[in-house]
Amino acid sequence: MNQPTAHTSSTLSHAKVVRVFLVFAFAYFLSALIRAITATLAPALTQELNLQASDLGLLAGGYFLGFAAMQLPLGTWLDRHGPKRVILCFLSAAVVGCIAFAMATSFSGLLAARVLCGAGVSACLMAPLTGYRRWFGAAAQIRANSWMLMTGSLGMLASTLPVQWLMPVLGWRALFWILAALVVLAMGLIAWQVPGWAAPPLPAPAPAASVSTPEAASGYAEVWRHPYFQRLMPLGFFNYGGMVAMQTLWAGPWMVKVAGFSALQAATGLFGINVTMLCTFWAWGMLSPWLFKRGLSANRLMAWGVPSSFAALAMVIVAGPAGSTYTPVLWALFFVGSSFVALSQPAVALAFPPALAGRALSAYNLVLFAGVFVVQWSLGLGIDVFKAAGWPEVAAFQAAMSVFLLCCIGSYGWFLAKRRA
Repeated sequence: MNQPTAHTSSTLSHAKVVRVFLVFAFAYFLSALIRAITATLAPALTQELNLQASDLGLLAGGYFLGFAAMQLPLGTWLDRHGPKRVILCFLSAAVVGCIAFAMATSFSGLLAARVLCGAGVSACLMAPLTGYRRWFGAAAQIRANSWMLMTGSLGMLASTLPVQWLMPVLGWRALFWILAALVVLAMGLIAWQVPGWAAPPLPAPAPAASVSTPEAASGYAEVWRHPYFQRLMPLGFFNYGGMVAMQTLWAGPWMVKVAGFSALQAATGLFGINVTMLCTFWAWGMLSPWLFKRGLSANRLMAWGVPSSFAALAMVIVAGPAGSTYTPVLWALFFVGSSFVALSQPAVALAFPPALAGRALSAYNLVLFAGVFVVQWSLGLGIDVFKAAGWPEVAAFQAAMSVFLLCCIGSYGWFLAKRRA
């Protein structure tokens, strides 16, 4: 395939690279805060609206439903129009979503607003990663990806104790008005600092394995058919998607319903977990270029590291109420082990030429966030089903979480079985 000439970091000064990263990181910080805030607000929303576990899972998952629904058109638009124009359009929808959530008076209104929020912030990671694919070298892309995720962990950190402290003072509705204003600020910074680009030329027709038709050049067929993409799909769906589902919702209710924590204790536990993840992704950003230069590829690191998350989650399940003292630590170990699978995102980008980077990243993000939605909602449904069958609430949580663990182990087995691809 004839690849278009990619922009490199040499097209931007060092100071400009830093500014571009920072404004993108601020937008991603806000998207992670909006994503994870339901875990902290869960007790208040459950009490105010009398939600069941399945309702709570659907409300949190609505964000990811809207997020996933936009991924395929998002990839095409990113490749065609560049990250700046696309993210500004999407963030305007996020502003409307935050305002709608603040003004909602029913569960259906909250759900519709969450779907709109998810759709609106769905470009906050894919847009910068698409830009980094053209502006940065391979090692810098890995580092930038890890530090973007670190910024996301900072947003999740802000969604815990700070939100819990502000709730009695402002209420959850005022918090969403503030979020809407901050998203508007992020839009202004992006419009000011991020460079635009012209659409790249379509790949020229080439034999066999190359994209050979205009339809293929503008679509997703080459992405879906790629053997490496197929190898990563179950891992992205269950392991990566499950990690986000736990971090943004179910780790909180587990600490309340199973470990017996108060709302403040659960928020404190989530705060500690997100500090751990922030440090983990910072470390990945520092170490991953050094590791890759020494032959430790993303595939090898994932193969070695992901099983540690299974051991940690098994300990969370088995410990139950008896291990309440160590529950936040065990959850933190699960998330650290799961962080290895985050290496799959830049690996997917590097497996495709720059002209396909936006579509490849967005297709993988679709898999990931479809997994988040399915895991969040199905776990809530599973808990309600086990409770309806007469199981105690703690046992229902443990049984539903065990099913999720088996799905993660199966997807890891697929990843290993397809290693030749």
